[in-house]
Amino acid sequence: MPVIENSKLTVVGAGSVGTSLAYAALIRGAASEVALYDIATAKVDAEVLDLAHGTQFTNSRVTGGDDLGVVEGSHVVVITAGAKQAPGQTRLELASTNARILERLLPALLERAPHAVFVLVTNPVDVLTVAAQRITGLPPNRIFGSGTVLDTSRLRWLLARRAGVTTANVHADIVGEHGDTEFPLWSTARIGPVPILDWRGGEPFSAGELDDIANEVRDAAYTVIRGKGATNYAIGLAGVRIVEAVLRDERAVMPVSTVLGGVHGLEDVALSVPCVVGGDGAVAIEETPFSTEERRLLHASADAICTSVDSLGI
Repeated sequence: MPVIENSKLTVVGAGSVGTSLAYAALIRGAASEVALYDIATAKVDAEVLDLAHGTQFTNSRVTGGDDLGVVEGSHVVVITAGAKQAPGQTRLELASTNARILERLLPALLERAPHAVFVLVTNPVDVLTVAAQRITGLPPNRIFGSGTVLDTSRLRWLLARRAGVTTANVHADIVGEHGDTEFPLWSTARIGPVPILDWRGGEPFSAGELDDIANEVRDAAYTVIRGKGATNYAIGLAGVRIVEAVLRDERAVMPVSTVLGGVHGLEDVALSVPCVVGGDGAVAIEETPFSTEERRLLHASADAICTSVDSLGI
């Protein structure tokens, strides 16, 4: 799919994540039209009105409401609707509730936007990506999850702050589950062209320090949720960055969550590995190198996701 003119993005769910994503899309000019859909009439109408009041200062228009007709003509549909993660609750514990929501919602969305690329943000995103692909029957490239794009941003921010460089010069990814079994690809991590353990722009990194940084990334959502009840701003920005890559056919490399078909020996499970994201959706980069230990961790992450998927009966 080439770069889209007069592009339309629909965000499903007018909660804190959905509205943050819609707001970020307006500010960044990600799409010509940003639509917001939710079944909570008063809430979605108020959010659309609030966003529309600021469109003098953007290049996009805003629509939305509680009628599924607002989805028609969408090129990308981002799904944020679902129960949110409570303090102390793991993402995988949300699976059953949110899978039932997708069973009701996805057929109606697909009917109104049959050619769209669908991006799942609702947690547990990897489990729900498998469920969504099975419910819709869409090819995996056209329905995928936001995966560890946010976790990777958290990692790069921490490494950049520690090394004293800009985040654009940090090349490191979190892969696997967007959750407790995620892990960094330290074997290929770089600052500029320099392997992370060879960095000498100050105090060198130690293996123990890198472990601490990985743990901080993994637990970051829990820290934010304890303090303010939800994560919303950073995931809003991360979600819009994915949308931009699709609408502009960028073929950008991002660790999104796709249902894998043999990559690294994994079948019928969604988790994050570096993928090419463009107009046709997301495709995993099969040749991404993993160390022996990283491959073991990837399969352990897949096992955790599969256990949750199997419990859904979808």
